[in-house]
Amino acid sequence: MRVNAAVVAETGGPFRLEELEVDEPGPGEALVKVVATGLCHTDVITRDGDLPMPLPGVLGHEGAGEVVAVGDGVSSVSPGDRVVLGWPSCGGCRNCRDGEPRYCVRIGEAVAGGARLLGQRAGQPALRRPDGSRVHSHFFGQSSLATHSLTWADWLVRVPGSAPLELLGPLACGISTGAGAVFNTVRPGIGDRLVVFGAGAVGLAAVMAARLSAATTIIAVDRYPGRLELAGELGATHTINAQERDVLAEVHRICGGPADYSLECTGVIDVVRRAADSVGLRGTCVLIGGAPAGAEVTLDHLSTLWGKRIVGTLGGSGRSEVLIGGLIDLHAQGRFPFDRLTAHYALADLDQAIADSRDGATIKPILHMPH
Repeated sequence: MRVNAAVVAETGGPFRLEELEVDEPGPGEALVKVVATGLCHTDVITRDGDLPMPLPGVLGHEGAGEVVAVGDGVSSVSPGDRVVLGWPSCGGCRNCRDGEPRYCVRIGEAVAGGARLLGQRAGQPALRRPDGSRVHSHFFGQSSLATHSLTWADWLVRVPGSAPLELLGPLACGISTGAGAVFNTVRPGIGDRLVVFGAGAVGLAAVMAARLSAATTIIAVDRYPGRLELAGELGATHTINAQERDVLAEVHRICGGPADYSLECTGVIDVVRRAADSVGLRGTCVLIGGAPAGAEVTLDHLSTLWGKRIVGTLGGSGRSEVLIGGLIDLHAQGRFPFDRLTAHYALADLDQAIADSRDGATIKPILHMPH
């Protein structure tokens, strides 16, 4: 079957729209007609080589669409089902069996191996050019910067017919990552004090989730005034402009001392250290943002030794159907308005979407597929 896709041919190269062939679904697989996909910072850093993936390849990992075909043995979805393309995992390792598929022991291969993780054709890409040369696929199990995505059927999350399918793709990663970090990792108690570093899509999703918790102090830190204003509207009780104020001094002033939790959503190493320093004894710093491969951070040993925890989280933890399904319900109830973070583009305007995201004009771009 012919599909249109944004192909990256070499590290640091441009996204170029090409017509490709996609394999028909084999046993356990499903073919999804992608309606729209969110654009994530991880797509861009992978293009630039900070998350290594074999190239040429198709990126994109926040897809939503409609199942158009399934392979033998598939019972979890049927043609016509509306779905979000969920997180990839092997399903059989200890972490998967413990209900934490985002920490699958094969996560590196599942996310950026460039080919199928499971099935009879494991290790094989699903895309090829008209000359027969293979194009690497299955980025985060989906490669959804394309009109169609071949994926493992059990990773799909069915969504209600009333849900706005063109909006839901970012729930596959960015929005779920921020919200899940609060719901599944932090789990704030009554009176807890949180600081969210970075008011992009992930950070603002964390702010919205924290507003639904028992936390009473929710501080958003960023350098864009517009994003800080939006953070206040979405649930932040306080905001700090990092370009104008001493962030740590402001956190201490607002909280009457260190915060209980910090959520680092930027992946900027200097900000990671600031987030770690913003919590005190028995405080927890949650690392969420993706830094370049090989990045390192230093910590003050003594203050960390005194009961401080540094915790990493992937994709919001937990299981896709529970987290994504819950966020869809909360959005429908008006309690999680993540649509306020989005701006919509055609796939052909991918470069503009990247530029708008980089300069802060857009928080979460969503790319609509041509059909």
